[in-house]
Amino acid sequence: MSLTIDPLPDPSDRRVVPIRPLPVGDDGHRAAPPEPVRAHECTVIIVSYRTGAVLLESVGAALKQEGVEGVILVDNGNSAETRAAIDAMAADDPRLVVLRGHDNIGFSKGCNLGVRYARTAYVLLLNPDCILRPGVVNRVFAVFDQSPSAAMATVRIENLDGSEQRGGRRNLMTPWTCLVELFRLDKLMPDHPHFQRLNLNETEPLEDVTQVECISGAFMMMPRDAYTAIGGMDEEYFLHVEDVDLCMRLAKAGQPILYIPDAAVTHVKGTSRVSPFTVEWHKSVSATRYFRKHFRPQYPDLILRIISMAIFARLAYRAIPITLAWIAERLRGGSGEKRSVPK
Repeated sequence: MSLTIDPLPDPSDRRVVPIRPLPVGDDGHRAAPPEPVRAHECTVIIVSYRTGAVLLESVGAALKQEGVEGVILVDNGNSAETRAAIDAMAADDPRLVVLRGHDNIGFSKGCNLGVRYARTAYVLLLNPDCILRPGVVNRVFAVFDQSPSAAMATVRIENLDGSEQRGGRRNLMTPWTCLVELFRLDKLMPDHPHFQRLNLNETEPLEDVTQVECISGAFMMMPRDAYTAIGGMDEEYFLHVEDVDLCMRLAKAGQPILYIPDAAVTHVKGTSRVSPFTVEWHKSVSATRYFRKHFRPQYPDLILRIISMAIFARLAYRAIPITLAWIAERLRGGSGEKRSVPK
Protein backbone atom coordinates (compact mmCIF):
# COMPACT_ATOMS: atom_id res chain seq x y z
CA MET A 1 0.00 0.00 0.00
CA SER A 2 1.31 3.45 -0.91
CA LEU A 3 0.23 6.62 0.85
CA THR A 4 0.76 10.27 0.05
CA ILE A 5 1.12 11.80 3.48
CA ASP A 6 -0.99 14.84 4.24
CA PRO A 7 -1.98 15.38 6.99
CA LEU A 8 0.02 13.29 9.48
CA PRO A 9 -1.82 11.31 12.16
CA ASP A 10 -0.34 10.96 15.60
CA PRO A 11 -1.81 7.79 17.14
CA SER A 12 -0.63 6.37 20.45
CA ASP A 13 -0.46 2.69 21.21
CA ARG A 14 0.80 1.54 24.59
CA ARG A 15 -0.62 -1.93 24.97
CA VAL A 16 0.85 -4.21 27.62
CA VAL A 17 0.15 -7.80 28.60
CA PRO A 18 0.97 -9.57 31.88
CA ILE A 19 4.09 -11.69 31.76
CA ARG A 20 2.63 -14.75 33.56
CA PRO A 21 0.29 -15.71 36.45
CA LEU A 22 1.53 -14.46 39.82
CA PRO A 23 3.45 -17.11 41.79
CA VAL A 24 2.36 -18.15 45.28
CA GLY A 25 5.00 -17.69 47.99
CA ASP A 26 5.80 -19.99 50.94
CA ASP A 27 3.41 -18.01 53.12
CA GLY A 28 0.51 -18.76 50.78
CA HIS A 29 0.24 -15.20 49.52
CA ARG A 30 0.76 -14.19 45.94
CA ALA A 31 3.93 -12.25 45.21
CA ALA A 32 3.91 -8.64 44.12
CA PRO A 33 2.97 -8.32 40.46
CA PRO A 34 5.95 -8.20 38.13
CA GLU A 35 6.41 -5.42 35.63
CA PRO A 36 4.19 -6.15 32.61
CA VAL A 37 5.87 -6.81 29.29
CA ARG A 38 4.68 -5.39 26.01
CA ALA A 39 3.00 -7.46 23.36
CA HIS A 40 5.47 -9.16 21.03
CA GLU A 41 4.53 -7.03 18.04
CA CYS A 42 6.97 -4.93 16.06
CA THR A 43 6.83 -2.49 13.16
CA VAL A 44 9.99 -2.07 11.11
CA ILE A 45 10.68 1.52 10.02
CA ILE A 46 12.95 1.91 6.97
CA VAL A 47 13.93 5.32 5.60
CA SER A 48 15.28 5.09 2.05
CA TYR A 49 16.90 7.54 -0.35
CA ARG A 50 18.38 6.27 -3.62
CA THR A 51 19.25 2.99 -1.95
CA GLY A 52 19.07 0.54 -4.85
CA ALA A 53 18.38 -3.17 -5.16
CA VAL A 54 19.46 -4.09 -1.64
CA LEU A 55 16.36 -2.24 -0.38
CA LEU A 56 14.19 -5.03 -1.77
CA GLU A 57 16.21 -7.62 0.14
CA SER A 58 16.01 -5.57 3.32
CA VAL A 59 12.23 -5.19 3.09
CA GLY A 60 11.75 -8.84 2.11
CA ALA A 61 13.82 -10.13 5.04
CA ALA A 62 11.92 -7.88 7.46
CA LEU A 63 8.54 -9.15 6.24
CA LYS A 64 9.69 -12.75 6.80
CA GLN A 65 10.55 -12.11 10.47
CA GLU A 66 8.39 -13.66 13.16
CA GLY A 67 6.98 -10.92 15.37
CA VAL A 68 7.02 -8.28 12.62
CA GLU A 69 3.46 -7.03 12.12
CA GLY A 70 4.40 -4.68 9.32
CA VAL A 71 7.05 -2.65 7.53
CA ILE A 72 6.72 1.09 6.96
CA LEU A 73 8.98 2.32 4.19
CA VAL A 74 9.53 6.07 4.17
CA ASP A 75 10.52 6.74 0.56
CA ASN A 76 12.58 9.91 0.55
CA GLY A 77 13.38 9.40 -3.13
CA ASN A 78 14.29 6.29 -5.10
CA SER A 79 14.68 5.42 -8.77
CA ALA A 80 11.59 4.61 -10.84
CA GLU A 81 12.81 1.01 -11.09
CA THR A 82 13.12 0.65 -7.33
CA ARG A 83 9.75 2.33 -6.71
CA ALA A 84 8.03 -0.02 -9.14
CA ALA A 85 9.55 -3.08 -7.47
CA ILE A 86 8.60 -1.84 -4.00
CA ASP A 87 5.04 -1.07 -5.12
CA ALA A 88 4.74 -4.60 -6.49
CA MET A 89 5.83 -5.97 -3.11
CA ALA A 90 3.28 -3.74 -1.35
CA ALA A 91 0.52 -4.94 -3.67
CA ASP A 92 1.34 -8.56 -2.76
CA ASP A 93 1.71 -7.98 1.00
CA PRO A 94 -0.55 -5.44 2.74
CA ARG A 95 1.82 -5.40 5.72
CA LEU A 96 4.16 -3.21 3.66
CA VAL A 97 3.14 0.47 3.76
CA VAL A 98 5.02 2.96 1.59
CA LEU A 99 5.00 6.65 2.51
CA ARG A 100 6.07 9.01 -0.26
CA GLY A 101 5.28 12.38 -1.77
CA HIS A 102 7.30 14.41 0.76
CA ASP A 103 10.66 14.68 -1.07
CA ASN A 104 13.85 14.02 0.90
CA ILE A 105 13.06 15.01 4.48
CA GLY A 106 16.17 13.40 5.97
CA PHE A 107 16.67 10.40 8.23
CA SER A 108 15.42 11.85 11.53
CA LYS A 109 12.16 13.21 10.17
CA GLY A 110 11.71 10.02 8.18
CA CYS A 111 12.03 7.86 11.30
CA ASN A 112 9.60 10.01 13.26
CA LEU A 113 7.14 9.96 10.38
CA GLY A 114 7.27 6.17 10.19
CA VAL A 115 6.80 5.77 13.94
CA ARG A 116 3.66 7.96 13.77
CA TYR A 117 2.08 5.32 11.56
CA ALA A 118 3.20 2.36 13.71
CA ARG A 119 0.51 0.65 15.81
CA THR A 120 2.64 -1.95 17.58
CA ALA A 121 4.25 -2.07 21.02
CA TYR A 122 7.76 -2.03 19.51
CA VAL A 123 9.39 -0.20 16.64
CA LEU A 124 12.61 -1.20 14.88
CA LEU A 125 14.56 1.51 13.08
CA LEU A 126 16.41 -0.34 10.33
CA ASN A 127 18.76 0.97 7.67
CA PRO A 128 17.58 0.26 4.11
CA ASP A 129 20.75 -1.74 3.41
CA CYS A 130 20.50 -3.86 6.56
CA ILE A 131 19.42 -7.52 6.20
CA LEU A 132 17.76 -9.20 9.18
CA ARG A 133 18.74 -12.77 10.01
CA PRO A 134 15.99 -15.26 10.92
CA GLY A 135 14.86 -15.01 14.56
CA VAL A 136 16.52 -11.68 15.31
CA VAL A 137 13.35 -9.83 16.33
CA ASN A 138 12.16 -12.63 18.63
CA ARG A 139 15.57 -12.70 20.29
CA VAL A 140 15.30 -8.99 21.06
CA PHE A 141 11.78 -9.52 22.42
CA ALA A 142 13.18 -12.11 24.84
CA VAL A 143 15.84 -9.67 26.05
CA PHE A 144 13.27 -6.94 26.64
CA ASP A 145 11.18 -9.44 28.62
CA GLN A 146 14.18 -10.11 30.85
CA SER A 147 15.09 -6.40 31.11
CA PRO A 148 11.81 -4.44 31.02
CA SER A 149 13.54 -1.22 32.09
CA ALA A 150 15.70 -1.15 28.94
CA ALA A 151 14.82 1.65 26.53
CA MET A 152 16.59 0.36 23.44
CA ALA A 153 18.47 -2.67 22.12
CA THR A 154 20.66 -3.63 19.22
CA VAL A 155 22.35 -6.78 17.93
CA ARG A 156 25.73 -7.58 16.41
CA ILE A 157 25.98 -5.62 13.14
CA GLU A 158 28.21 -7.42 10.66
CA ASN A 159 29.96 -6.59 7.42
CA LEU A 160 29.52 -8.84 4.39
CA ASP A 161 32.54 -10.89 5.50
CA GLY A 162 31.00 -11.56 8.93
CA SER A 163 33.28 -9.21 10.87
CA GLU A 164 31.77 -6.87 13.44
CA GLN A 165 31.04 -3.49 11.89
CA ARG A 166 32.53 -0.27 13.18
CA GLY A 167 30.04 1.80 15.17
CA GLY A 168 27.67 -0.99 16.15
CA ARG A 169 28.68 -0.56 19.80
CA ARG A 170 30.64 2.40 21.07
CA ASN A 171 31.19 4.88 23.83
CA LEU A 172 29.31 8.14 23.79
CA MET A 173 30.80 10.77 21.50
CA THR A 174 32.45 13.54 23.48
CA PRO A 175 35.25 15.93 22.49
CA TRP A 176 37.66 13.78 24.50
CA THR A 177 36.61 10.37 23.14
CA CYS A 178 36.86 11.78 19.61
CA LEU A 179 40.43 12.91 20.32
CA VAL A 180 41.30 9.49 21.74
CA GLU A 181 39.84 7.83 18.63
CA LEU A 182 41.41 10.24 16.14
CA PHE A 183 44.93 10.15 17.56
CA ARG A 184 44.72 6.62 19.10
CA LEU A 185 45.59 7.95 22.53
CA ASP A 186 44.35 4.66 23.95
CA LYS A 187 47.71 3.16 23.03
CA LEU A 188 49.34 5.39 25.66
CA MET A 189 47.23 3.97 28.50
CA PRO A 190 45.19 1.06 27.12
CA ASP A 191 43.74 0.00 30.48
CA HIS A 192 42.83 3.45 31.74
CA PRO A 193 39.04 4.13 31.73
CA HIS A 194 39.60 7.69 30.49
CA PHE A 195 41.56 6.49 27.48
CA GLN A 196 38.96 4.24 25.89
CA ARG A 197 38.28 4.39 22.17
CA LEU A 198 35.04 5.68 20.73
CA ASN A 199 34.38 2.56 18.64
CA LEU A 200 34.54 -0.82 20.36
CA ASN A 201 34.38 -3.25 17.45
CA GLU A 202 38.10 -4.03 17.76
CA THR A 203 37.84 -4.83 21.48
CA GLU A 204 37.21 -8.31 22.85
CA PRO A 205 33.88 -9.63 21.45
CA LEU A 206 31.07 -9.73 23.99
CA GLU A 207 29.44 -13.04 24.88
CA ASP A 208 26.56 -11.88 27.07
CA VAL A 209 23.87 -9.22 26.75
CA THR A 210 25.62 -6.06 27.91
CA GLN A 211 24.63 -2.48 28.59
CA VAL A 212 26.45 -0.08 26.27
CA GLU A 213 26.55 3.68 25.94
CA CYS A 214 25.88 4.11 22.24
CA ILE A 215 24.79 2.05 19.24
CA SER A 216 24.26 2.51 15.52
CA GLY A 217 21.09 3.73 13.83
CA ALA A 218 21.43 0.77 11.45
CA PHE A 219 19.46 -1.32 14.00
CA MET A 220 17.64 0.30 16.90
CA MET A 221 14.71 -1.54 18.48
CA MET A 222 12.65 0.25 21.12
CA PRO A 223 9.31 0.08 22.87
CA ARG A 224 7.20 2.60 20.99
CA ASP A 225 6.24 4.39 24.20
CA ALA A 226 9.93 4.79 25.09
CA TYR A 227 10.60 6.31 21.67
CA THR A 228 7.77 8.81 21.94
CA ALA A 229 8.56 9.62 25.59
CA ILE A 230 12.13 10.64 24.69
CA GLY A 231 10.83 12.78 21.82
CA GLY A 232 11.97 10.53 18.98
CA MET A 233 14.81 11.61 16.72
CA ASP A 234 15.92 15.24 16.84
CA GLU A 235 14.71 16.53 13.47
CA GLU A 236 17.37 19.24 13.38
CA TYR A 237 19.76 16.51 12.20
CA PHE A 238 19.34 15.79 8.50
CA LEU A 239 21.75 12.87 8.16
CA HIS A 240 24.15 11.19 10.61
CA VAL A 241 24.78 11.70 14.36
CA GLU A 242 21.03 11.61 15.09
CA ASP A 243 21.53 8.08 16.44
CA VAL A 244 24.34 9.26 18.74
CA ASP A 245 22.15 12.15 19.89
CA LEU A 246 19.33 9.74 20.75
CA CYS A 247 21.72 7.57 22.77
CA MET A 248 23.04 10.64 24.59
CA ARG A 249 19.52 11.72 25.54
CA LEU A 250 18.72 8.21 26.80
CA ALA A 251 21.94 8.23 28.85
CA LYS A 252 21.03 11.58 30.39
CA ALA A 253 17.61 10.15 31.27
CA GLY A 254 19.22 7.08 32.87
CA GLN A 255 17.60 4.65 30.40
CA PRO A 256 19.70 1.58 29.53
CA ILE A 257 20.72 0.52 26.02
CA LEU A 258 21.47 -3.18 25.52
CA TYR A 259 23.78 -4.94 23.08
CA ILE A 260 22.84 -8.53 22.15
CA PRO A 261 25.88 -10.39 20.77
CA ASP A 262 24.18 -13.70 19.93
CA ALA A 263 21.91 -12.23 17.24
CA ALA A 264 23.17 -10.52 14.10
CA VAL A 265 22.26 -8.58 10.98
CA THR A 266 24.25 -7.87 7.83
CA HIS A 267 24.76 -4.19 7.03
CA VAL A 268 25.76 -3.56 3.41
CA LYS A 269 27.53 -0.24 3.00
CA GLY A 270 28.18 1.80 -0.12
CA THR A 271 24.84 1.02 -1.80
CA SER A 272 23.62 4.58 -2.26
CA ARG A 273 24.22 6.68 -5.38
CA VAL A 274 24.64 9.79 -3.22
CA SER A 275 28.07 11.43 -3.43
CA PRO A 276 30.21 10.55 -0.39
CA PHE A 277 31.17 14.21 -0.12
CA THR A 278 27.48 15.05 0.41
CA VAL A 279 27.31 12.42 3.13
CA GLU A 280 30.47 13.73 4.79
CA TRP A 281 29.13 17.29 4.61
CA HIS A 282 25.96 16.36 6.46
CA LYS A 283 28.00 14.34 8.95
CA SER A 284 30.19 17.37 9.68
CA VAL A 285 27.21 19.70 10.08
CA SER A 286 25.52 17.20 12.40
CA ALA A 287 28.64 16.66 14.51
CA THR A 288 29.00 20.41 15.00
CA ARG A 289 25.37 20.66 16.10
CA TYR A 290 25.77 17.68 18.45
CA PHE A 291 28.75 19.18 20.29
CA ARG A 292 27.07 22.56 20.65
CA LYS A 293 23.85 20.94 21.86
CA HIS A 294 25.31 18.64 24.48
CA PHE A 295 28.53 20.27 25.68
CA ARG A 296 27.46 23.74 26.63
CA PRO A 297 28.31 25.00 29.22
CA GLN A 298 30.88 22.29 30.07
CA TYR A 299 33.10 23.57 27.25
CA PRO A 300 33.67 27.30 26.55
CA ASP A 301 32.36 28.63 23.25
CA LEU A 302 35.93 29.13 22.05
CA ILE A 303 36.66 25.42 22.45
CA LEU A 304 33.45 24.47 20.65
CA ARG A 305 34.35 26.83 17.79
CA ILE A 306 37.78 25.22 17.53
CA ILE A 307 36.14 21.80 17.43
CA SER A 308 33.82 22.96 14.63
CA MET A 309 36.76 24.39 12.69
CA ALA A 310 38.64 21.10 13.09
CA ILE A 311 35.64 19.12 11.84
CA PHE A 312 35.34 21.19 8.67
CA ALA A 313 39.11 21.34 8.17
CA ARG A 314 39.10 17.54 8.15
CA LEU A 315 36.24 17.60 5.61
CA ALA A 316 38.18 19.99 3.34
CA TYR A 317 41.27 17.78 3.57
CA ARG A 318 39.30 14.69 2.55
CA ALA A 319 37.02 16.29 -0.03
CA ILE A 320 39.15 15.80 -3.14
CA PRO A 321 40.29 12.18 -2.53
CA ILE A 322 36.84 10.88 -1.57
CA THR A 323 35.23 12.64 -4.53
CA LEU A 324 37.81 11.31 -6.99
CA ALA A 325 37.41 7.80 -5.57
CA TRP A 326 33.64 8.05 -6.00
CA ILE A 327 33.95 9.25 -9.62
CA ALA A 328 36.37 6.42 -10.39
CA GLU A 329 33.90 3.93 -8.91
CA ARG A 330 31.10 5.32 -11.10
CA LEU A 331 33.31 5.11 -14.20
CA ARG A 332 34.11 1.47 -13.41
CA GLY A 333 30.39 0.80 -13.40
CA GLY A 334 29.89 0.48 -9.64
CA SER A 335 26.43 1.57 -8.61
CA GLY A 336 24.42 1.34 -5.46
CA GLU A 337 21.29 0.95 -7.60
CA LYS A 338 22.56 -2.40 -8.85
CA ARG A 339 24.36 -3.73 -5.81
CA SER A 340 22.82 -6.44 -3.67
CA VAL A 341 23.81 -8.85 -0.94
CA PRO A 342 25.62 -11.96 -2.21
CA LYS A 343 23.59 -15.14 -1.81
